[in-house]
Amino acid sequence: MLEKTTRVNYLFDFYQSLLTKKQRNYMSLYYLDDFSLGEIAEEYDVSRQAVYDNIKRTETMLEDYESKLHLFEKFQERQEIIQKLKLCYNDQQLDREAINELMDALEKLD
Repeated sequence: MLEKTTRVNYLFDFYQSLLTKKQRNYMSLYYLDDFSLGEIAEEYDVSRQAVYDNIKRTETMLEDYESKLHLFEKFQERQEIIQKLKLCYNDQQLDREAINELMDALEKLD
C-alpha cells in the first residue's frame, strides 16, 4: 500500500496541472493531507462513494498520462544514473568511459 501511495504522489506531482481543480483538491486532501473519504465528502457535501469514484478515476488518469508521457519513469532512471555517478565520484573510480556512458544515458532521457 505504501508503494502505491508513493507512486500516486509522484504521479500527482508530475501531472497535477492536467487535472481539474476538483480532482487536484480531492487527491491533495486524500494523498497529501491524509483525509479520509468521509472527511473529504463532508468538506464538499458529496457522498463518500462520489469521492471514492473521483479518486479512483483520477488515479487511472494519472497512470494513463504516465503510460503516454513517461515523466515518472524518466525521473526514476535519472535518479538511478545520478546515484551511479555519485558512487563513482565518492569511490574515486573515475573511469572516463563509464562516466561518459552514464552522461550519455542522462542526455538520452531528455
